[in-house]
Amino acid sequence: MQIDANTVKTLREKTGAGMMDCKQALTEAKGNPEEAEKILRKKGIAVAGKKATRAANEGCVASYIHHGSKLGVLLEVNCETDFVARNDAFRDLVKDIAQQIAAANPTYVRREEVPAAIIESEKEIYRAQVKDKPAGAIEKICQGKIDKFFSTVCLLEQPFVKNPEITITDHITAKIAQLGENIVVRRFTRWQVGEEIK
Repeated sequence: MQIDANTVKTLREKTGAGMMDCKQALTEAKGNPEEAEKILRKKGIAVAGKKATRAANEGCVASYIHHGSKLGVLLEVNCETDFVARNDAFRDLVKDIAQQIAAANPTYVRREEVPAAIIESEKEIYRAQVKDKPAGAIEKICQGKIDKFFSTVCLLEQPFVKNPEITITDHITAKIAQLGENIVVRRFTRWQVGEEIK
């Protein structure tokens, strides 16, 4: 099957994957760009999974000040080498993450950081909301609500504000596949003028 060069270029711009990977995915998807994107994302997840155990001790600390200087973010994102830390694609990812934090106001980086007491408190609220449901359904409903809670308070599980069809984890995974290194969001702080000091 002949794959149009413009289709390959468009897919590359959308996903950040290499030209040959895009062409191969389009061939596999019989020219369907949406299917090709899914194929690339699955491959990216597999690549990222292999790299997830590698040490990420380089990276950068970045800041983002929103228009009007009423909101600011400071965050640390790590990678494996200084070479990637200086790469424009890595810097763009860090900027995207900083803007995500400014816009979506997460509290934690990942669900493992949420204190058990907070999770249990949320579960109690959800159980009270569905107490009239059958016993077997209560836990399933509560788990669904807890997952929704995590997607609100945990940065990595939030829908990406620039493309809500993917999560921040998906966005990072695509960059791991593109750059060939493990990438880890280490920590962040978000300040807003007038908010209460904890």
